[in-house]
Amino acid sequence: MAEFKLPDVGEGLTEAEIVTWKVKEGDTVAINDIVVEIETAKSLVELPSPFAGTVQQLMVAEGETVPVGTPIIAIGDAATTPTHAEISPPAETIDLSNPAASGGGEGESLVGRNKVDRSPVRRARHAAVPASVGAAAAQRQVQGSFQTGLASPEVVDVPDEPAVPSTAAPVSPGVARALAKPPVRKLAKDLGVDLTSLSGSGPDGVVTRDDVQAAGSSAVPVETPSAGVEAHSFASGERETREPIKGVRKMMGQAMVGSAFSIPHVTEWVTIDVTRTMDFVERLKSRREFRDVKVSPLLVLARAVMLAMRRTPEINSWWDDAAQEVVYKSYVNLGIAAATPRGLVVPNVKDAERLSLHDLAAALNQLTATARDGKSQPAEMSGGTFTITNVGVFGVDSGTPIINPGESAILCFGAIRPQPWVVSTGSPDDLGEIVVRQVTTLALSFDHRHVDGEKGSRFLADVAGILEDPANALLF
Repeated sequence: MAEFKLPDVGEGLTEAEIVTWKVKEGDTVAINDIVVEIETAKSLVELPSPFAGTVQQLMVAEGETVPVGTPIIAIGDAATTPTHAEISPPAETIDLSNPAASGGGEGESLVGRNKVDRSPVRRARHAAVPASVGAAAAQRQVQGSFQTGLASPEVVDVPDEPAVPSTAAPVSPGVARALAKPPVRKLAKDLGVDLTSLSGSGPDGVVTRDDVQAAGSSAVPVETPSAGVEAHSFASGERETREPIKGVRKMMGQAMVGSAFSIPHVTEWVTIDVTRTMDFVERLKSRREFRDVKVSPLLVLARAVMLAMRRTPEINSWWDDAAQEVVYKSYVNLGIAAATPRGLVVPNVKDAERLSLHDLAAALNQLTATARDGKSQPAEMSGGTFTITNVGVFGVDSGTPIINPGESAILCFGAIRPQPWVVSTGSPDDLGEIVVRQVTTLALSFDHRHVDGEKGSRFLADVAGILEDPANALLF
């Protein structure tokens, strides 16, 4: 019997919470089958099994936080379980951060771990999962493998070697684990709803929040959640509840406190007419090469930010207090703040300045979709150089954002609204006329230790100038 110990999934993390087990005792698993979803201080991560065989014991309960190196699952049946020598790499050193070398000294983010150079691995054969396990369980394993992007070990087929039968007992379809996201599982637990008794109305039979609330009539929702965010619910008669501060939310809180009280923030605002940008976005949407990606004003803002940095490189630098140096960076790892059910995360597009407008749009689409699904990996949230927070999607005009640690500035993008605006030809005698234009507000917070008011103002004015007229990008 082999024990799979909780690995350090990157970034030097020391502990993680067991969120959801993807298998149960008696299940048959193969190498790289997803067995558990954990939450670290950075993100939700799905862990693959480094062993093949039968699940003998789930050694840590869901919701429990354990240190790295703690055995979490035992996989037995020696006839089908490879030895440690046959596994590359060992379970204790699985690295899911996967920073691949790229320009500018930063890693390019990929979900999963690197496929290291290795010779072919010989693995003992094992029987397929019994049909009685059910299609849903098999589908869950296949989807998990693709979501983590893990490459299966290369196996040398031995035609003359007889298959080794599995000793796992068939599993009844009735005990198959219900498909549901962690916040939905928590709600079901709070309401006393048995997920296995529900027929999921979501894609592929996934149990949704509405399914759980319909089954638990005593639940009283506090508010309607925003997209991708689950609202907290109280059981009947409860006046207050307590929720532990841990994982992503704990890391976010510590980082924001550290930043707010160690960096002298200055915030400047500018309100601008972005009617031309909105027209430009509509023209992009009609172009054939952009039909496969979502195009929004955020794309134009992201490009404007990187162009404006050319004239104000201090915005893309970092004050290294320990070394008493300002570190200038020739690459831009562009972070986009995203609200998730487990807290605020800021994944970033690596080397964004190298991407074409189409590729940048595709990268932003993928980044935000992954973040909202809670699947951003630690490597995707490290190494950021500048951040955009888009509060406009919530109908908010703007705000005073807090700089992410390791960066020097953050830009807040407010809602775009039709508003009365004075338009003139610019001549001294022309007082202008009031017309309806598309208007938004930008707010830039920057580190005043090395970004003075002149530099911060120039950068913000350059970004605003491009959004007012995208043709101004030709000047940079």
